[in-house]
Amino acid sequence: MKQLLILILSIVLLGSCSVFGPNQEYYQGMTEKKFLRQNENAVLSNLDGIQKTYRVNRDDKFYVLATFEDGYLVKLEEKEYVPSLFEEKKTDG
Repeated sequence: MKQLLILILSIVLLGSCSVFGPNQEYYQGMTEKKFLRQNENAVLSNLDGIQKTYRVNRDDKFYVLATFEDGYLVKLEEKEYVPSLFEEKKTDG
């Protein structure tokens, strides 16, 4: 009986630890208002009828495109910046 009680308490304790895990940054059906509160640096990238696409820069190499329809997140894309092939080459002299 005592072992069963310890087993049940252990399971409950370990299960409760998952509640304090990391939150999802983005999720399907997220409201546009909540997204903009979490990402103050989001800029409007595209406006097409009822769809709005916001761009959020992650770091120097990646950015996120979040598409909202009727105020709810419907599409999320993470993309990598493509290096420009036609950058000006600096020359000495």
